[in-house]
Amino acid sequence: MDWGRITRPLVAMENRWPSGRSTGWHAHPRGQLLYATEGVMVVHSDAGSWVVPPHRALWMVAGLRHNVTMSGEVLMRTAYIDATAIRRLPAASCVVNVSPLLRELLVEAVRLPMEGALSARDRRLLALLVDELRTCDTVPLHLPLPGDERLRSVCSALMERPDDARSARAWAATIGVGERTLQRLYVQGTGMGFAQWREQARLLAALTAIARGEKLIAVALGCGYASHSAFTAMFRRHFGVPPSVFYR
Repeated sequence: MDWGRITRPLVAMENRWPSGRSTGWHAHPRGQLLYATEGVMVVHSDAGSWVVPPHRALWMVAGLRHNVTMSGEVLMRTAYIDATAIRRLPAASCVVNVSPLLRELLVEAVRLPMEGALSARDRRLLALLVDELRTCDTVPLHLPLPGDERLRSVCSALMERPDDARSARAWAATIGVGERTLQRLYVQGTGMGFAQWREQARLLAALTAIARGEKLIAVALGCGYASHSAFTAMFRRHFGVPPSVFYR
């Protein structure tokens, strides 16, 4: 997109992506509200990773380098917002709940031309879209990554093998530190303790696998849970519903 030609502070567009396709690593000069009415998006960035299922959207701050991978065929609707012109937007990247009103506003915003004058009705529509974004509830679907290279190696290994059940002490030994130092590094680098971060990594891996259509028992075992019931209990604790109904 030629941002030099786009003077309007909010523009929206729609794209359809096949399952398994990735956008490639890139960044935008504007904040981005990324939403899919169909399919699930897995977003990796320099600040961490997110899983974005239907009825959720990801707000990304301007300049954040990221790559979006599609799980299932994805119908993506994106709003690009100039945070220097439109104030009081979320200060950090986050996943938000998409209300029925915000969903319909995004559908309508996609239909507007990206250049030229807007009618009074269309200006009100975009202003209401911004107001809805400002009031959205956030959802804990972020997996932060630390800056410490030693800790990133542990995080990468756990993301690749979420079923790895080694203890914090065992992981600390792999990078030559004590368990207390590992815990301190996790809190400093991610805002979470080791166990909390690993559970979040397993949760996001599970959401991605469920979106691919894998059987729940296989998802549970692949994410390090001894049984389907243990996995379901963890899932309910985070989302209030069992995994079998989350994507409905």
